[in-house]
Amino acid sequence: MKKEIPHSQKVLNLWGIILIIWAFYRLKLKMPEWFDELLAKPVIFVLPVYYFIKKVENKKFFSSLNWSFKSLKKDLLLSLLLSFVFLLTIFSANWVKTGKIISISKNITSSYFFYVFIISLVGAACEQVLSTGFVFERLYLESKNFYQTAFLSALLFFFLHVPLRFTLPNLVGSQLIFLMLTDIFLSLLNSYFYHTEKSLNIPIFIHAFYNIIILLMI
Repeated sequence: MKKEIPHSQKVLNLWGIILIIWAFYRLKLKMPEWFDELLAKPVIFVLPVYYFIKKVENKKFFSSLNWSFKSLKKDLLLSLLLSFVFLLTIFSANWVKTGKIISISKNITSSYFFYVFIISLVGAACEQVLSTGFVFERLYLESKNFYQTAFLSALLFFFLHVPLRFTLPNLVGSQLIFLMLTDIFLSLLNSYFYHTEKSLNIPIFIHAFYNIIILLMI
């Protein structure tokens, strides 16, 4: 008799396939940043998850991810407050490295800020759909162990960013290590607030604010 594959294993298998496709894309194709965030990530990260939820789980896409727009304002305000943690962390790291709290070398125009805002929000939404709403949620529903699931999800989130971090030539040395460690902290923080608030909006907003800060300061 053929043994049925556990649902969590199916989830991890899909995540592994997505990681392989994403790594191949990042290493072999050198596309513009806007293409990566607005087109590649929705196709590579979200479409397989959508298909899995609809065809394998036979569930509704948004509700199965705890993604609702009813508490959007409350979630946004909470996320803004939490994002100050990243600001303080980045300011501290920048002060240690350069002796300055803030160091922005880019000419930030309103059009550039809008561009950064859009790609940060879309990119964050795609990554959180995969990493938190899909992987963390399903692993937790099976294990019922928050800490174990949160740390496993953080490791998976870390590995998801390895292809990206190591294909950016301006990220080297301590700056690269700092961002990789921050990826793990970001995932743990998002898992906690997703678990307690039952809303995917908060991880998306926190991740988006983090991306905006990084893009404007690095």
